Amino acid sequence: MQAVKLHVYGRVQGVGFRYCTKMVADQLEISGIVRNNPDGSVYIEAQGELSELETFIEKIKTSPTPSGKVEKLVITKIPPIDHSSFQITY
Repeated sequence: MQAVKLHVYGRVQGVGFRYCTKMVADQLEISGIVRNNPDGSVYIEAQGELSELETFIEKIKTSPTPSGKVEKLVITKIPPIDHSSFQITY
């Protein structure tokens, strides 16, 4: 298992980004969280098998929702996280 945290910048709030991120995570069996940040960015913690995690990151880079636009993505590897599913948090 690999884990990362992602900071996503661009048109990522108010466009269904978190909901679509959860759908992608559920399809790929990725666990973690997604939440909006006060600065207009989105924060994601994601954990899964390396190949699924790489696919997840690629889908986030291109925006999981057609209305969104990712302008910047900061990826940081983190130790494994304790999430059993993928949740939208507030």
